[in-house]
Amino acid sequence: MSRPATPFDIKSASITGLALVLRSADIADIEAELGERVHDAGDLFSNAPVLIDVSALTAGATADQLALEQLVGLLEAHTMRAVGIIGAEGALLEQALGLGLFEEIAIRPRQRPTAPLPTEVESPAAAPAEASSDNGAPTTTTVQTAVDHAVAGLTAPTLVIDKPLRSGQRVYARGGDLVVLGVVSHGAEVIADGNIHVYGPLRGRAIAGANGDADARIFATAMEPELISIAGTYRMTDKPLAADVLGKPAQARLDGDRLLIEPLKS
Repeated sequence: MSRPATPFDIKSASITGLALVLRSADIADIEAELGERVHDAGDLFSNAPVLIDVSALTAGATADQLALEQLVGLLEAHTMRAVGIIGAEGALLEQALGLGLFEEIAIRPRQRPTAPLPTEVESPAAAPAEASSDNGAPTTTTVQTAVDHAVAGLTAPTLVIDKPLRSGQRVYARGGDLVVLGVVSHGAEVIADGNIHVYGPLRGRAIAGANGDADARIFATAMEPELISIAGTYRMTDKPLAADVLGKPAQARLDGDRLLIEPLKS
């Protein structure tokens, strides 16, 4: 029996996890709220890796007040696994490392780079061929600007999926937008670093701005998601959406820290 040339390969992979952003260090309050949310979510959070984000806590509510080991056990009791910590310092960070958590650098929402507008030709007489085009074709200046923008990384690829996504299927558009020409079924997951467009019912999970783009949006011709998330801010739809967006053309976007779901108007 011949042996393979190498016993293994190392390839890039992506893992979808959760961030538990703590606003309080009170374990009793956290336990009550977590129990309610996990119960409402069914198996949505089952076996999910979790980053514990303590950066929003006040300075006094860290190592002295947060029972980190108890919190890790609480997550395990709800079938979630704490894998890292964000924003910890001093004794709390040492405790986290001792529990086998890794230190994660906080990812802050970022804005998309804005491409500069094409430079206007100040002296048409000096370069008439670049400044005008009688037949409406792009001028030399405009074409060169577009090329420069593409080379500079100001354009991003768009991933197009031209078939329905079934339960258990997952698609990630790394570095760009995602377009799905069909239904995203319950249990399916669509992820993009940019925008997500679903030309069909969105019934699964949709995560836009996965790399921190707070300007990303989610569009669907029939908004019925299990979960939507933009730049780390998420909303579960265990509570019914408003009548003007449920099952209708709608978009999701961020307004500061608020995740809004609004009808699409023609």
